[in-house]
Amino acid sequence: MNALASRVMQVLRQVRGPETAQAVFEATALIVGAGFFVAGFLIGLPVFWGHDLAISGSGSIGVFAAYGGAITAVIAFTLGRLAVRPEQPDPQSVRDGFSVPGDRLRWYDLTAIAFAHAAIACLGWLGIAALLERSFTDAPVFPFPGAVLVAVAFALTGYVSFLSAVALTPMVLSLVLAVFLVVGAFASMLASSDVHWWRDNLSALGMSTNSASVAFNVTLVIAGVMITTISRYATAGLPAESPEERRGRFMVRGGLILMGIFLACVGLFPVDEFFLLHNTVATGMTVVFGIVVVGLPWFLPTIPRVFVAFGWIYVLVIILLAAFFAVGYYNLTAVELIAAVLIFSWIIVFLRTAGSVTAPAAAASAAAEAR
Repeated sequence: MNALASRVMQVLRQVRGPETAQAVFEATALIVGAGFFVAGFLIGLPVFWGHDLAISGSGSIGVFAAYGGAITAVIAFTLGRLAVRPEQPDPQSVRDGFSVPGDRLRWYDLTAIAFAHAAIACLGWLGIAALLERSFTDAPVFPFPGAVLVAVAFALTGYVSFLSAVALTPMVLSLVLAVFLVVGAFASMLASSDVHWWRDNLSALGMSTNSASVAFNVTLVIAGVMITTISRYATAGLPAESPEERRGRFMVRGGLILMGIFLACVGLFPVDEFFLLHNTVATGMTVVFGIVVVGLPWFLPTIPRVFVAFGWIYVLVIILLAAFFAVGYYNLTAVELIAAVLIFSWIIVFLRTAGSVTAPAAAASAAAEAR
């Protein structure tokens, strides 16, 4: 078996070409994608044989591609993480885009990110299938082209998920979070059994009586876990030389973690079953966001003042929206939707901004490793 494995690895090295890290990962991703293409075709053809399939709906190629794509995303993401895992981890090495030696993504972080990739693949292919169904009304799909289409979906999902896993950095994670939230939110809106859900509030999508409740609540829970991961990413390299700097970093990190926990609780406790608890954690998330943003220049004195002003404007806009709701000018859905967009966009921009404010020790370590 060892001889066979060595032979396979030798062939793969010859196929993937140059030994630069980027070229190796890119070629390996193509090989992974090709493997999923073959698997998708070999699985899809016998399943589809003898049937004319619908593009979307129950038993369609869209559903097959979506569920299979979710499984493909998890497998490809796992393969990608194994590919970048060092055989003998160095406690002083810098990994996963962290600026502090020894820090890395934990198993629970990676689990949430893998589920986010799976959800993006599943909901994304379902959405594409629904769009194609409306573009080709009543068009049947024959077994052979159906198997090819599913194979292409698997290959593309595997390729993208593998590359995302091997190049996982704060920027990639922020992009995954943004795409995941957009896809999850729109999928929940489209799948809602109550077409007038927006007359109540955004939380109506997560009510147990709504057909979209599972998709909406799972989206919030996974997004909450991802925000706790982002909090470690965003604050790992911040200055912490003095007690004041360490206290400020702790406050910002703790605030972001609380926001992630509150967001996950919003999904765990639907508003129709846990009204008081749901509203408490939802309001708490907004309050913590306001405290972190307003106190940022005192928590992190080195943070750019432009970003501080940017955050304060966001808080003022949220307060203005709340006032509009109080006087009946806006309904609650509009306020919640705009506030959610502002909060998550601030988190993503903060992730990028904090990366430029690196602790001197971390910067020196990274520079020494680069030399």
